[in-house]
Amino acid sequence: MGIEPINPVAIELGPFAIRWYGIIIGLGIALALIVAVRESDKKGLPKDTFTDLLIWAIPISIICARLYYVIFEWGFYSQHPEKIIKIWEGGIAIHGALIGAVITAVIFCRKKGISFWKLADIAAPSIILGQAIGRWGNFINQEAHGEAVSRTFLENLHLPQFIIDQMYINGEYYHPTFLYESVWNIVGFILLIALRKSSLRRGELFLSYIIWYSIGRFFVEGLRTDSLMLDSLRMAQVISLVLILIAAAIWFYRRYTGMAKQKYKDQDS
Repeated sequence: MGIEPINPVAIELGPFAIRWYGIIIGLGIALALIVAVRESDKKGLPKDTFTDLLIWAIPISIICARLYYVIFEWGFYSQHPEKIIKIWEGGIAIHGALIGAVITAVIFCRKKGISFWKLADIAAPSIILGQAIGRWGNFINQEAHGEAVSRTFLENLHLPQFIIDQMYINGEYYHPTFLYESVWNIVGFILLIALRKSSLRRGELFLSYIIWYSIGRFFVEGLRTDSLMLDSLRMAQVISLVLILIAAAIWFYRRYTGMAKQKYKDQDS
């Protein structure tokens, strides 16, 4: 069966190649920024807050995503240290990127005199929207998929033909785990937007994002074939469980101590 995969290169300009993966990631960042800026205007943050933050957060997140991946694949990279910087060959981890982004945001907020929890609440829907879009870069690259399945299985999911065809890799069809996570994240985006009008306190929208995303990632990761491992444990599942517990603990601690008094919908100042 000669099914041609989508060419991962969108545009070639001489020796330079612009890949669909980069275009999709860029689109995700742009849409996420638009959503965040609109909400930050309503909540009284300076107009350039998120654009200034992204100047630092994007490169730091990429570096952290790469370092995270390299650490857990050190058996390979210790033998091939020259490949550590070759990020274009693949190998980044979203949990590493999130860690880098949060650390950057905390420092940024302290420098700017902005509440981290206020900024994080505003950013939460944007983050999960960007992740939902970014997963389609994995689709183009035919990566981050699950184990082999039958074509009938995919057809029974009522997927568009182009997705079924792209899941045909080296003679076999695979679970479109990129799609499962993308759909989960889109539902999460809608949920977080709706929760903006609820009685959640400051910080709880961001904590809701962490819990929602981590639940979905835990189950999707169990289907994937390319997980970063620590002995017999899938690291993304371990991190997801830890994040759920930490987010829940912070939620209840802030409520119990009275640190989270102000409601999100009242955060206009």
